[in-house]
Amino acid sequence: MEINKFEDVFEGKLAKNEMIEPKDWMPENYRKHLIRQISQHAHSEIIGMLPEGNWITRAPSLRAKVVLLAKVQDEGGHGLYLYTAAETLGVTRDELLNNLHTGKAKYSSIFNYPTLTWADIGAVGWLVDGAAIMNQVMLQRSSYGPYSRAMVRICKEESFHQRQGYEIMTHLAFGTNDQKEMAQDALNRWWYPTMMMFGPPDSESPNSENAVKWRIKRETNDQLRQRFVDQTVRQVEYLGLTVPDAHLKWNEAKNGYDFTEPNWVEFKNIISGNGPCNKERLAARNKAHDEGKWVREAAQVFAKKRSEVYEAA
Repeated sequence: MEINKFEDVFEGKLAKNEMIEPKDWMPENYRKHLIRQISQHAHSEIIGMLPEGNWITRAPSLRAKVVLLAKVQDEGGHGLYLYTAAETLGVTRDELLNNLHTGKAKYSSIFNYPTLTWADIGAVGWLVDGAAIMNQVMLQRSSYGPYSRAMVRICKEESFHQRQGYEIMTHLAFGTNDQKEMAQDALNRWWYPTMMMFGPPDSESPNSENAVKWRIKRETNDQLRQRFVDQTVRQVEYLGLTVPDAHLKWNEAKNGYDFTEPNWVEFKNIISGNGPCNKERLAARNKAHDEGKWVREAAQVFAKKRSEVYEAA
C-alpha cells in the first residue's frame, strides 16, 4: 500500500510535467533506465572527442584549429555534466567509467567511424551534432531534473558545434571542384550512420516505449529520424550537394520525405563492438584513463589537504 502511494505521487508529477528530483521516490526501473541513458550519453561525449581530436593539429588554419579545440573541450565538459547527473541516481563515477572501459556500456554508434578528411570534421559538426541537437532539445524537458538542467547548457554549446560544421561544409561546397567532391564524399559516408544515431526503429527499440511513457524522452526514434531528414535535405540542396539516397522523395500526404532506412544489420554489428573503430576508440580511452591516474590521485590528495585546512580553521 505504501509503495502504491509513492507510485501515485510519481505518476502525478509526470502527469503535471513536474520534475522528478534525486531525493524523490522513483520506480527502480525508472532509475535504471536513467542510469543507462545518461551514462551512455556521457560516454558518447567523451568518445566523441576522439575522431575530432586528431584533426586539431591538421586543421587548415589557425582559426580552424582554435574553433575545433574549443569544440572538443566543450564535449569533455558535456561528459562531466552528464556523469555528475548520473551520480545523483546512486551510481559512482568509477563504476560508470569501468563499464565504458570494459565494453559493458554502450555509446553512440556514430563515433566508431573514422574521420578521413577535413570534410569529415564538417560533416560531423553539421550532421552528427545537428542530429544530436534534435535529440537533445527535447531532453531539456526530461522528467528527471538533473538531466534536464544539464541539457540546457549542452544544447547551447551543441548549436555552436553544428554551425561550425556547416561553415566548413559551406566553404568546401562553394570552393573548388576538388573541395566540393570532398564535401560530397563526406556526406555520402556520414548520411546513414547519422540516421542510425536516433536508435533502432520504434518497433525494435526495447527502451523507447518506457522513455516516452516516463517523459524522459518526448518523441520516438522514428519521429526524430523523420524530422532530421526533412530538415537536412533543404540544407543539402542549398550546398549544391546530393543526398546519397536514390529513393528519397517528398510525400505530400505525410508532409515529409520518404527515404531509405539505414542498414540496421550494420548498426547492430557496430553496437556489438565490431565497427571500423570500436577497438581503437576503447583502446584510446583506456590508455588515457591509465595515464591520467596520477592526476586523479594528486587531485584527491589536494582536496583532502584543503578539507583538513578548512576543518582546522
